Amino acid sequence: MMKVLENSSKHNTPKKQKTFQHYLPAGDRCYSCIHCRANLAAHSELISKSFQGSQGKAYLFNAVVNIGCGPAEERVLLTGLHAVADIYCEICKTTLGWKYEHAFESSQKYKEGKFIIELAHMVKDNGWDEQHDS
Repeated sequence: MMKVLENSSKHNTPKKQKTFQHYLPAGDRCYSCIHCRANLAAHSELISKSFQGSQGKAYLFNAVVNIGCGPAEERVLLTGLHAVADIYCEICKTTLGWKYEHAFESSQKYKEGKFIIELAHMVKDNGWDEQHDS
C-alpha cells in the first residue's frame, strides 16, 4: 500500500502567488516593458522626460502598473540624497528603474512616491502616431 504525502507537502511548500497583468485601456497611449511588452504606465501619468537613470535617459511617472518593488535604500543621486527602491517588471522581472520613497532635500520632495523608468527598458505602445509628438 502506498502512502500519500500530498497533505504534508502542501503545508511545507510556500504557496506561489499568481501574477495578474494589469492592462491599460486599449487605444490609450502608454509605455510598455521593452522585454515582454507588459504595460507599465499611461502617457497621462508622465511628469517629466528630463531625468537620468543609471543607464541613460529616464522618465518620471506619477503612477505605474505591473511592477514589483525592492527594499528602500539611501543613494546619492545627481540631485542629492534620496531613499529609493528599485522597481522591476512583475512579468519578466527586469529591473526598470526606481521609486522615490523619501527625499532629504526640501526642493526634491515632489519626487516622493513617484517612479523613474529608464528609456532603455520601455517602448511606446497603443495610439502613438504623427499627431502626437510628445
